Amino acid sequence: MTTLLDREFIFVTGKGGVGKTTIAAALGLAAAARGRRTVVCELGDQHRLSRVFNVTPPRPDQEVELVPGLWTTSIEPDAVLRHWLEVQLHSRALVAVLSRTPVFAYFIAAVPGAREVVTLAQAWNLAQPQRWGGKESGYDTVIVDAPASGHALGMLRTPRTFGDIARVGTVRRQADRVRSLVTDPEKTGYVTVALPEEMPVTESLELEASLEEEVGMGPAAIVANGMLSQRFSAVELEQLAEQGADGRPPELEAALDAARLQGNRAKAQQGQLRRLRRGARAPVVTLPQLLDGELGPEGLEELSRELERKL
Repeated sequence: MTTLLDREFIFVTGKGGVGKTTIAAALGLAAAARGRRTVVCELGDQHRLSRVFNVTPPRPDQEVELVPGLWTTSIEPDAVLRHWLEVQLHSRALVAVLSRTPVFAYFIAAVPGAREVVTLAQAWNLAQPQRWGGKESGYDTVIVDAPASGHALGMLRTPRTFGDIARVGTVRRQADRVRSLVTDPEKTGYVTVALPEEMPVTESLELEASLEEEVGMGPAAIVANGMLSQRFSAVELEQLAEQGADGRPPELEAALDAARLQGNRAKAQQGQLRRLRRGARAPVVTLPQLLDGELGPEGLEELSRELERKL
């Protein structure tokens, strides 16, 4: 755990809607605070982090700085593949012509794992001392805001499949590099994000076993995100439950209803957190639910400090 933020690659995954992008950004801030040049990679044309930090979204194959030491980029497979072909063929004009042909679109659609491999290859490229096309040196830490659990496992599986199809040549070598990346515990760490609810906890436990089978290691950490504070003891919750309507003002009754709801939700969350910790082999850390509306840079900084402290 003490070395997670010192690894070259961190893949963040979990059930959809659990806050993966938030955790990826918080990890990025924590790594940058340790003096590591860090980039958070979003997949597809998302640009959520650039909106949060109010910066101009980066164009394909570019990065934009969010805060000192932390950048973001959006990995778009078609753009990455075109750039990779430009480097291999030493001709931007030729690739521009090829990319407009049906053959190019057919290749992307038909070859199993093509999009996934080029996505992982770009993550690998971002950490290289000499990047494709002679660009600036790579990053110390590359954090991938990976797809939801099932799609993430499919992505991690594809380098082996792709390498089996392309048995020799440049494509095979790139697939082997990517496969080496995702299975190297010295360079790569996985972080699973879950909400303290039944389905996300179940999926996180299943994902831990699947990661061990697919890449030979489980998550370095499981983050239980959105934990409510326990404001009431068990005795106080019982007392709240026993309170009936007795002519109290509507405002007071609404406050009691809110207290009951918050207390019962926090109690249920603690039960799921215990289930997660009993079933998981990886360390489980918690992050609080922030109630200040839409999450902004200040909230991410708060979560980052909390996450680094617990890691």
